[in-house]
Formats: sequence, C-alpha cells, structure tokens
Amino acid sequence: MNHSTKEVAEVTKTADAAVKGRRKFFGKAATAAVAAPIAGFPMVSVAQSPVVLKIQGSWGPNEIFSDMAKQYVDRVNEMAGGRLRLEYLPTGAVVKTFEIIDAVSKGVLDGGHHVSGYWYGKNKTASLFGTGPVSGATPEIGLTWIYAGGGQQLWDKLVAKMGLNVVGFFSFPMPSQPLGWFKKTPPRKAAELKGFKYRTIGLAADMLQEMGMAVAQLPGGEIVPAMQRGVIDAFEFNNPTADMRFGAQDVAKFYSMGSFHQAQEFFEIIFNKDKYNALPADLKAILKYGAEAASLASTALAHDQYSKDLQELIVKHKVQVSRTTDDVYRGQLAAWDKVVPKLEKEVDMFKEVNDSFKAWSKRVGFYHYTNEANYKMAYEHVQKIKLPR
Repeated sequence: MNHSTKEVAEVTKTADAAVKGRRKFFGKAATAAVAAPIAGFPMVSVAQSPVVLKIQGSWGPNEIFSDMAKQYVDRVNEMAGGRLRLEYLPTGAVVKTFEIIDAVSKGVLDGGHHVSGYWYGKNKTASLFGTGPVSGATPEIGLTWIYAGGGQQLWDKLVAKMGLNVVGFFSFPMPSQPLGWFKKTPPRKAAELKGFKYRTIGLAADMLQEMGMAVAQLPGGEIVPAMQRGVIDAFEFNNPTADMRFGAQDVAKFYSMGSFHQAQEFFEIIFNKDKYNALPADLKAILKYGAEAASLASTALAHDQYSKDLQELIVKHKVQVSRTTDDVYRGQLAAWDKVVPKLEKEVDMFKEVNDSFKAWSKRVGFYHYTNEANYKMAYEHVQKIKLPR
C-alpha cells in the first residue's frame, strides 16, 4: 500500500507523541512509587528517614549498666535496618534518675532503661517486677515469670491503673545483689544490722527497716559522697564491676556477698505508648524481642566482667570478701514475713502480683531445686579452691 508524504508525517507525529506519553507516564509512576506501589507490583525499596527514639538510662556514662543498655540499643538498631534508630542518653541528660518513667509517660523522653524499683515511690508493687526480695525464685525463675507466668500482663495492668502512658519489656536476670560494703567486718548476726545507716532501693528498704536499719534510697552516683559525709555507713549497689567503677573500694574495704534483700532484679525497658503504637508491627516486635536478645548478651558480659573485677577488688584493692551468714539470711526472711501482710493490705495490686509470683516460683522452683546439681561441690573439687564462707 502506498502512502503520501503527508500521511507518513502524520503517522510519525502520532507515534512520537505516543512515545513521549509513555515516557511521561512511567516517569510519574516511578516518582509515585516512593509513596505507593503500582497496583499488582510490590514496592522493592523505599527511601525514608529513620524514626529516631531517644532513650535515657538510669546509669552514668561509665557504668557497666550503660554498656548493657547499649547492647540493647545496638541490637535494635541493627535489626531495624535503618528504619528505626535508638539514641542512648546517660542518666541526667534530660531528667534525673528516678524521674524517667514520668518523663517517658509524658513524652519528654521516648524511652527509658532502668529498674522498676526506681519508681517504687509511686506504688510499692512496682518493686515486685524485678527488685523484690524473696519468693524462693532465682533471678532466672523470676524473669521467666514475667515472660511466661503472667508477670508481663500484671505489669501492663499496674501501669494502666496508674495512668502511665508506657509500654515495657524486661531483660537480664541479674545475679542476687551483695549485702554490700561496710567500713568494718560485716555483721555475722541479723541483730547486729540494727542501727546501720544503709543505702538500698525498693522493697529492700521495707525489709531492712523492719530489721532496724535506717535506709536511704539513693541513685548510684550519690552513694560515695553520702558515705564520705557520714549520711550512710554501709551500702549496696549491685555487683563488683558497678561498685568498683564508682569507687566503693575507696570508702569501704569489707564486702559481704549474697543477700535476700534483692534476690532477683531485671532491667525495665520502657517506651512512650503513643510513640510505640505509631510504629509498624515489625518495628514493635524488634523493640520487644530486642530485650530478649540483649538479655543473653548482658548475662555474658556480667559473667566476664563481674568475675574479673571481683578478683581486682581482692588482689589490687585489698578488699576483704566474705559470704553473708545464714543468721542474716534467716533474719531477712523473718523481716519479710512481717512486711508482706502489711503491704498486701495497704498497696494496690500487691497481693495479686505477689501471689502470682509465689505460685510460679513454687512450681518452677520445685523442679529447679529438685533437679539442680551441686555445682558448688563440683567447682571446689575440679578447681581445688575453697569458696569464701
């Protein structure tokens, strides 16, 4: 078929317009793909700025607990793949140590890394979630109560009743805390603790006050100055590493290890509920399960560092280390038996939470203590070392 020059020109013009139209369409589609995928095709990649959440710890920049908080932050940031970034701030960067939960609830901070005993002043039941005294549980049994025994649901109920706009997760079954640091040989009898001016936090204060001690609840950074001024004459904080880093060995030389006053403790990692709920489901899951991932990492760091620093305290700083006596333990148990009925009557949700924790500890503890090997015997046999008595 023959065509005139004019007809060919018209066809060419129409074809050029069609090509330009297609280019224009696909150019717009490519731009629009940043906001939404083309129907029928998945979005392959999206360029976006990360959500940044600022999380303040209750720990100084050089404390081992800041190192552990960063273990959580680093794991969350790596798993989030650039879509979410946590920025860690040490204590005092925005608010004081005991003010974190209020700051997070109000949105002044996006998140916090602390322990539940630090908001014990709002409701003493809070201290059962990680800084409570005895229930027969080891720290590991205590943390599994939160994960699998109903503890998390009770914590959620407590903060909701208190009007706190937060969500929280728990991490790291801390070893039981030492009875602490004394300027002279630690008391061997429970009755000898009476009259000591002592630093601790949470429900431990109720127990030890029942034993006749005068208790001051102080953040870690205030302990050494308080000892130097005579405000206190004995104290506990947490572990050999944390204690050594803030200079405990400079104000006391006697270290009594083991106690029931804080038999289990965990980190409480909290976020403002509105900011948490605004995140997509996968980022929420990363914040939640990042706590579990950091739990094992913090345990490994504790085993490594605490053991090294205990030896440094003994060898380099000439600290006299001993084990807390059975008489002191029995005195603590007797004091706790007197404290619990009062708190169950006076404090909202205390009985409900304590009953749940005791029921879990009863069942799990029966298995644990019935099955557990005598590791201390094996240690002394294999290592040819007699442990402190």
